[in-house]
Amino acid sequence: MAATGTWTDPDGVRRPAGEVHAWHSGANETVCGLSLYRSSLARFPHVTWADVQPATGGHADEVERVCPRCAAGMGKRRDERPWVRTRPRP
Repeated sequence: MAATGTWTDPDGVRRPAGEVHAWHSGANETVCGLSLYRSSLARFPHVTWADVQPATGGHADEVERVCPRCAAGMGKRRDERPWVRTRPRP
C-alpha cells in the first residue's frame, strides 16, 4: 500500500491518507506504474489493500481517492459500475 499522505490513529500507528495506490513490498513502483520516489508516495507495508477501501476498509478514514488503475490491477470487477440504467434499451 502506498499513499500521498499519512495520518496517525489513536493507537499511534501510521495510516494512509489522500490518494492510495496498490504496492507490493519490494517493488519500486505501484501496480499502476507510478514510481514511489518520483511521485513522493509514502509506503505502508503493514496495511492491506482491503483495509483502505472506503466502503469496507477499517483504515480508510482519511482516504480521499482510490486509484482506479490500481483497483483494476488488484481485481476490481469491470461490471461494478457506479451508475444504474433508468430506462430499458430500445
